[in-house]
Amino acid sequence: MKTPDLIRLSPNVVLARFETMKVYAALGAVRTLLRRGRIVPGQTLIDSSSGIYALALAMACHRYGLRCHIVASTTVDAVMRAQLEVLGATVDQMPPSRSLRLDQERRVRHVRELLARRPDYHWMRQYHDAVHYAGYREFAELVTAALPDRSLTVVGAVGTGASTGGLVRALREPGPGSGRAVRLVGIQPFGSVTFGSERFSDPEAIIAGIGSSIPFGNVRHELYDTMHWVDFRHAMAGAVGLLREHAVFAGLSTGAAHLVASWEAERDPGRQHLVIGADTGHRYVERVFARHAEALDRRTLRPRRIHALDDLGPPWSVMEWARRPHKEPVVAEVGSEGDAL
Repeated sequence: MKTPDLIRLSPNVVLARFETMKVYAALGAVRTLLRRGRIVPGQTLIDSSSGIYALALAMACHRYGLRCHIVASTTVDAVMRAQLEVLGATVDQMPPSRSLRLDQERRVRHVRELLARRPDYHWMRQYHDAVHYAGYREFAELVTAALPDRSLTVVGAVGTGASTGGLVRALREPGPGSGRAVRLVGIQPFGSVTFGSERFSDPEAIIAGIGSSIPFGNVRHELYDTMHWVDFRHAMAGAVGLLREHAVFAGLSTGAAHLVASWEAERDPGRQHLVIGADTGHRYVERVFARHAEALDRRTLRPRRIHALDDLGPPWSVMEWARRPHKEPVVAEVGSEGDAL
């Protein structure tokens, strides 16, 4: 279930279409923690999630005899919740919210409340514990075998940082068939603190899994070559366009990545571009695909090039990040455990 389908969208663009991409993160993390003795069978693992990490963690717990408690985003729909409960997970879901910040802050607060009552729970901390990088090495091996060309650009949503970061860090390592000339193109929504767009808001919807209202320790800014900031309507154009053009039904983060990769591939036809398609489109049916008649034609859309964050603005901006570290260090949450990056 964790292995993606590789779909060629154009001569120099390939989509890695996942059902649930974070199976790599959750399985890799759980196996590593069990091996280190940090968790034991029968223990309860808890974390906050906007959807696909929740399902991945529930499956990993089901496989290894662990209990699972999910503090779910308002974006988790009835289909996802039913799967979690059938797999044995306990689900606490946040009330409806049109604010990414409010939704994430509520989730973290609730996790802390639960941990205060149940100190035997293990907080997985997908946003901060670098153990979530481990599983993506297997994905990197798949990419190396399928796309052996040394010139590769990976395009994906930043989110927690572990998926794009874990993949690209493994691809860039020296060794036989590796040490590749790999560029990393990240995608953020407006309103995310991760790459400096927090002064903006995107009132139409929460783009789950792309950005954050709180600093994430697992984001390594120095891994990213280029950053794109995309609003909801542009991500929607990419998602609807992907279904119309290629019959691929995928989520909003995939739509944003499709939009960005198409533009990047036009500018650099000599490189292969790998689009990260994190999940399917089912939880976006009402908010995106049922509104397909409103969707912009992604082929007519172009970003505005900027050279500094002061110039950033909706609906779509692009900037050469040039692997710069973040201007301020990310401070992990007080009292949390885990591996530092």
